Amino acid sequence: MKTKPRIPRGFRDFPPDIMILRKYVINKIENVFIKYGFDPIETPAIELWEVLSGKYGGEAEKLIWKFQDTYSGEWYGLRYDLTVPLARFVALVQLPRPFKRYHIGRVWRHERPQKGRYREFWQADADIVGSPYPEADAEVISLTIDAFLELGFKNFILKLNDRRLLSGIFEEELKLAKYGEKKMLEIFRAIDKLDKIGIEGVENELRKIGLKDTEITKIREIIAIHGETEEILSQLLEKFGRNEKVKIAIDHIMQILDNIPKDLLKFIQFDLSLVRGLDYYTGPCWEIVIPDVKIGSLSGGGRYDDLIGIYTGEKIPATGTSLGVERIIDAGLILEIFKLNRKTYTKVFIVTIDKKYRKYANEIARIFRMHGIPTQIDLMRRTWRKQVEYAKKKRIKVIAFIGEKESKTRTITIHIPDENKHFDQISVEKAIEIIKEI
Repeated sequence: MKTKPRIPRGFRDFPPDIMILRKYVINKIENVFIKYGFDPIETPAIELWEVLSGKYGGEAEKLIWKFQDTYSGEWYGLRYDLTVPLARFVALVQLPRPFKRYHIGRVWRHERPQKGRYREFWQADADIVGSPYPEADAEVISLTIDAFLELGFKNFILKLNDRRLLSGIFEEELKLAKYGEKKMLEIFRAIDKLDKIGIEGVENELRKIGLKDTEITKIREIIAIHGETEEILSQLLEKFGRNEKVKIAIDHIMQILDNIPKDLLKFIQFDLSLVRGLDYYTGPCWEIVIPDVKIGSLSGGGRYDDLIGIYTGEKIPATGTSLGVERIIDAGLILEIFKLNRKTYTKVFIVTIDKKYRKYANEIARIFRMHGIPTQIDLMRRTWRKQVEYAKKKRIKVIAFIGEKESKTRTITIHIPDENKHFDQISVEKAIEIIKEI
C-alpha cells in the first residue's frame, strides 16, 4: 500500500534556495559572535525532564515536548531554548570566567503553528557567565544590535527594561508585594502578552489573577511609559527612588547605557511594558522589534542570575541574548533585505559535447574543485543542449564546454549567460582567473 508522504504541523522542509539563505544568515550572526570573543558549544537536543522542569514558568513549560523512554522509563524533553541547557552545562563543566559562549541550534515548542511561530526552529544565542556587572549586559546588547546591522536591518528598536524596576514600582505604587512572589510572576506573564492580546486582553488576564480594577488601571498607566530612556529614568527615580529595587535597577540600566557605543544608542528605547515571559529573568531584559513588520520580537534576552544556581547551589550571575533565526529570515524577506535568488552553490557546470570527452571533463572538474570552485559535471548522460538547459535552470553562473577542439588543445570554452560573455578555447589557468573574478 502506498503511503502518502506528510510532514508534522509546525515542521518544515527547506529546499536548496532557502537553505542557502539560512546558512547565509546564520554565518553572518556567527561571525558577529566570534568578533565579540565568544566561543561555540553544543548540547544535546534532548535533556532529562528534571533539567527542564520548573525553569520556564507554567504556560511555557506546557509547550515542552515531553516523552518517556520505553526502555528505561526515564522522562525526557526536547530543549525549549538554549539557556537552560547552558545552565546545566556550566554546572557540569568547570571553565574560566567569564565564560563567553555562543550556541546556534534547533529548539522545539509544542505550540500552535502560525506565521513567525513554528514547532521546530533555530535560535542563535550568546551568553556571558560569571559577570554580575552592567558591562556584560552592555556587551550582549551591543552584539545583538551589531548582528542586525550586519544582516542589513536598519529600522529596528531594541526595547529595554529591568524587572526589578517594574517590581519595585508595583511594590511602591500598588503595594502588590502582599500578593507574594508567585503572584508577581503571574502578573509579569500577563504583561508579557501585551503584543499578542492587546491591553484589554492583559486586563482580563490580570482580573483572572485576582487584581482589583483600581490596581489594573494603575498597571495600565505604568506599562504605557516608554520613550527617551534617560529622561524617563530620571522621572521614575524622582517618583519611586525610595524603593531599593528601583534605585538598583535604574543605576544598572544607566551603567549599561554608559558602556554601549554611542552609534548604537539610537536603536535603544526604554519600555516599561517589557518583562519577557520566562521566569528565570532577574534584572535587565530586552527584545528587538521592527515596527514595519507585524511578526513579534526577532530577538530577546536578559539577565538570569539565579538559574545556574539551581543546579550548582552557588549563585552564578549570567546574561545573554537570543536571536530568532526564523523570524529574522521571515522579516528580511518581507522587507526585501533578503532574496531567494540563489539556487545553488555551484559556480561552474561543465558541458561535455560527447561522452568520449568525459575523461578530460573530469580532469578539468578536479582542477576547478582544487582551486575552490564549486563545480558540477553531467551525471545523466544527457545531450549537450539538455546539459545547458539544466545549468540555466539552476542559475549556475558559468557554463564550461568541452568538445573535440578543447580536448585536443587542452583548453576550455566558457560562457557567462548573465553577462553575455564568451571565451573560446582558453587555458585552464585563464579560465580559473576569469571564474574567480565573477
